[in-house]
Amino acid sequence: MDVETLARNAVDCAYKIHCELGPGLLKSVYEAIMAKRLSLKGLRVERQKAVAFKFDNIDFDEGFRADLLIENRLLVELKSVERLAPVHGKQVLTYLRLLELPLGILLNFGGATFKEGIRRIVNNHVDVGSSRLRIHR
Repeated sequence: MDVETLARNAVDCAYKIHCELGPGLLKSVYEAIMAKRLSLKGLRVERQKAVAFKFDNIDFDEGFRADLLIENRLLVELKSVERLAPVHGKQVLTYLRLLELPLGILLNFGGATFKEGIRRIVNNHVDVGSSRLRIHR
C-alpha cells in the first residue's frame, strides 16, 4: 500500500472517530482507538514507538516517540488541544526528517471541527496529485 493510501485510511479513520466521539478526550484515547481500528483493517500500527537517531556523531536510543507509525511508512502525530500552534507542524516535520519519511499527518481532536484540526506535512514528498488532502507545509 502506498503512503497516500495509508494517509487516506488514517484521515478517514480519524474523521469517523471525531464524528462519533467529538472533541475533548485525552489524546491517548484517540490514539488507542485509531490504532485499534487501523489494525482491524489489516494495517501494522505501532503506538508510541521509540525512535532512535544520530546527531553530531552521537547515537540516541530514544530521541522521541512517534504517536502512530503506520506500516513503517506514515507518521501520524495526534493532539487534543483547543488550537494547533505552528510548533506542532514543525515538530512533525522534524520527526519526518529524522525518520526519513516523506509524509506525516498532524491530527488535532480538540477543535470544534475536524477540518480545522488536520495538517498534511511533507518532507521531500512529490506524489501529492493523488491525495484528497491537499494541505502542505
